Amino acid sequence: MAEDTVSDLLDACAAAAPDQQVVLPDGRASWPELRDLVRSDAAALLGLGVRPGDRVAVLLHGGLDAVRYWLAASAIGAITVPLTVRMREHEAAHLLGDAGPVLLLTTSEFLPLLDPHLPGAGTALRTVVVLDHTGPDAPTGVTGRDALAAAAARSSPDDLARARAAVRPDTPAIMLYTSGTTSQPRGCVHDHRSMTDEGAAVAERLGLTPDDRFWTPLPMFHCGGYDVALAALAGRCGFVHAGTFEPGRALDQLEAERCTVAFPAFETIWLPVLDHPTFGARDLSALRLVINVGAPERMRSMQARVPQAVQLSCLGMTESFGFCCMGAPDDPAEVRATTSGRPLRHMEAAVVDPGSGLPVPPGTPGEFRFRGTSRLAHYHRDPDTTAARIDAAGWFASGDQVVADDDGRLRFRSRLGDVLKVGGENVAAAEVEGFLSEHPAAGIVQVVGAPDARYGEVPCAFVELRDGHVASAALAEEMIAFCLGRISTYKVPRYVRFVEEFPMSGTKVQKFRLRDRIAGELAAAGVTEAPRPGRAPAATGTTPVPGTE
Repeated sequence: MAEDTVSDLLDACAAAAPDQQVVLPDGRASWPELRDLVRSDAAALLGLGVRPGDRVAVLLHGGLDAVRYWLAASAIGAITVPLTVRMREHEAAHLLGDAGPVLLLTTSEFLPLLDPHLPGAGTALRTVVVLDHTGPDAPTGVTGRDALAAAAARSSPDDLARARAAVRPDTPAIMLYTSGTTSQPRGCVHDHRSMTDEGAAVAERLGLTPDDRFWTPLPMFHCGGYDVALAALAGRCGFVHAGTFEPGRALDQLEAERCTVAFPAFETIWLPVLDHPTFGARDLSALRLVINVGAPERMRSMQARVPQAVQLSCLGMTESFGFCCMGAPDDPAEVRATTSGRPLRHMEAAVVDPGSGLPVPPGTPGEFRFRGTSRLAHYHRDPDTTAARIDAAGWFASGDQVVADDDGRLRFRSRLGDVLKVGGENVAAAEVEGFLSEHPAAGIVQVVGAPDARYGEVPCAFVELRDGHVASAALAEEMIAFCLGRISTYKVPRYVRFVEEFPMSGTKVQKFRLRDRIAGELAAAGVTEAPRPGRAPAATGTTPVPGTE
């Protein structure tokens, strides 16, 4: 059968892989069981007045409900708007105001955050369903889970059949908000074709079969969570989700569920798993593939920690619905460590001069641009940015700097804006981060520019230490010395600051907060020029980054 919509994909998987399961911390279901739940949930949404083109917001921790209601909304032509569980009051005001959902599914945990935005508060929101509440004593403006069954009963099978029949491949299906590291988050609208093609292409590249169980800890408000679910559907394999990430629980799940493919994606997630005290005693022998992103040095070291599994890298963003390029399992180890592979079958990639838009030859840095069926359709309520980022030929300007090798594999270098200008020399923050991350005490490293009267700006490294290491001025000097003589002097961090956690927006570090912190610290101390590397102490002890939640 044709799998042109998300519902088609679910039906096909339920028929072909009836014994495979969707597994989350709060429950599990076979694909046929999930299909039946989704049909009932879709009828409930119709009974609550949701119509094609309406937006349905979902504010839930990772659990089976987050999967059910995304699929249910898709089945009737509604647009799912996953909201980050990390948002605060001002973010809730922006996201709900911008998205304009007619219905919100959530739990009582989030009601204090949502109180100013409940129905009757002047928003488009008509209904709030609190899924952990039953009975008649729900707060004003909300209803409980028991209302869903009554709403489903109000919808006839014909209502559901008509709604589903109207869904087309180009029907909008989901609106994912970008992380907003430098600006207000924007809603990226993707249609059914974007999602089904992405799932099929990832399943093909990874060689997924019904014997696989695909695991991820990426939240269901991030494109990575949906990518894995769709690839599992297309590959007719199991989908295993970590829910709220915690390294020990993640290891429990990887081991108990005999996961074969893992997409931790970020070193901020995978390193705590690898460094967990029980990691060495765990049986992860079923694991055959791991997909990560990182500097070559870190990719090599992470591969060495899980030698039985082939580690790949990938390249993409919310606007490409996650994966745009991906390595191949049969690529040589060094190629897998140093590149993000080639475009998936439904996507095209180009490396161009960002000023002229003309292609640059292999080996020359340029801007990563892409087009294909998983490119976003548009930014929600932002036609100007949509037009500025997507040209007449359909190419999306990513703002990422990459290099292509002679075989068309791409390697990420940095964000075009994430380049320091040190005395007239360009310094890619990612290069310094990758090098310093090889220091035995370094966990996650983030490099930003610190203002400097002599050079304009100089590198400042914020470091989250690995377990067993204690922050000190001596350790900071040791890290600076680790770089001296091994990378160009102008690339060596002049300041090292230790943090207990990074300010995050979604899965991305908010570097502007780090820049503000070091600039404020230097201004308060009257420091206008950095000491030359190795000449003077250049660090303070461990402190949380201001604004970190």
